[in-house]
Amino acid sequence: MTKQLLFIPGPVTCAPEILEALARPLIDHRGPEFAALLERVTHGMKPLFGTAGDVVLLGCSGTGGLEAAVASSFSPGQRILAAPVGVFGRRLATIARTYGLHVETIETPLGDAVDPAALSARLRADSGHEIAGILLTQNETSTGVQNDMAALAAAIGDHPATVVVDAVSGLGATPFWMDAWGFDVVVTASQKVLGAPPGLALVAVSDRGWERMGAANISRVYLDLVRAREFAKDGQTPWTPPVSLAFALDVAIELYNGEGAQHVYARHDRYARAIRSFAAAAGIDVFSSAGAHSVTVVAMHAPPGCDVAAIRKELREAHGIVLGGGQAELKGKILRMGTMGDLSAADVLRALEALASVLRGQGFHIAPDTGVHAARAVLEEHLAPAR
Repeated sequence: MTKQLLFIPGPVTCAPEILEALARPLIDHRGPEFAALLERVTHGMKPLFGTAGDVVLLGCSGTGGLEAAVASSFSPGQRILAAPVGVFGRRLATIARTYGLHVETIETPLGDAVDPAALSARLRADSGHEIAGILLTQNETSTGVQNDMAALAAAIGDHPATVVVDAVSGLGATPFWMDAWGFDVVVTASQKVLGAPPGLALVAVSDRGWERMGAANISRVYLDLVRAREFAKDGQTPWTPPVSLAFALDVAIELYNGEGAQHVYARHDRYARAIRSFAAAAGIDVFSSAGAHSVTVVAMHAPPGCDVAAIRKELREAHGIVLGGGQAELKGKILRMGTMGDLSAADVLRALEALASVLRGQGFHIAPDTGVHAARAVLEEHLAPAR
């Protein structure tokens, strides 16, 4: 199969060392070797979460981790406040409704981040503390929006609700301080910033979060964080784990640390700014609002007269470049270009050159090298070594 460069918001292009780890001989998932592996992975994730608390590993997607967070934290009938900014935030609210929770939503226009003042006002009005949980999204790939989590934490203040955060597509690309911000349950996944294959969710839980899980009574079996934590004390998982994926994630964490968090932050920021600079120079509108731009995915309006499906098809078949399209009400209206995974600055430039060529082929006027030159200027900022 011809190698494709994945500029989608996950799964992402994996580094060769990570792919090689998948081919290691399997080990006993109830033995000492796996126990050491599990300890390395969960301990190694703590700095990314910004926590000193326990992190558990689940054999499932990020959505599975979010479902485990909801099912383990609440009881049927409790009131939950959700603040979605796109498809995945709405999915988290749907999970809560599925488990019998009463979900109230703070509505935010697509492309915008949650307004901290609106969140603060709603919580101040909850004088009786009827709201038992708050559902937040750190980074929304369907709209290319990143929330200001420090501002949202300040807006929550001392409200006692359990705070669940979907950090699946953003954790590790920008600083995240779970303990300092007072978040209770934070979920991420292997196939995003860490650049490993999909299939593992990682969930960090605060002391308060664990205490409240002890009183939660939603029926659950596989997606039980309390059970996962108990087994982890013995170096195991409750159910057969995807051992090969754990090998890959172990290497991914090692590569992340080898590059250094500050360099990882700078790399994602530089790639995202380069894509936005390309769009601005080419006369293409970015979908996310100023001050709400994600660093892991850039959403762009489809240029007038251009067909998103046809653009993506030609990029894939003629250039080996894979971009994302819009979802739900944005289907056919936007292009989404991710920055995560084993991508170099040269890869980003190649993808943008291909995109410019395809757009010109559809009749959209882009002066030769205009957008690409703008992107190159950003990519040549040597803020961090590109892998």
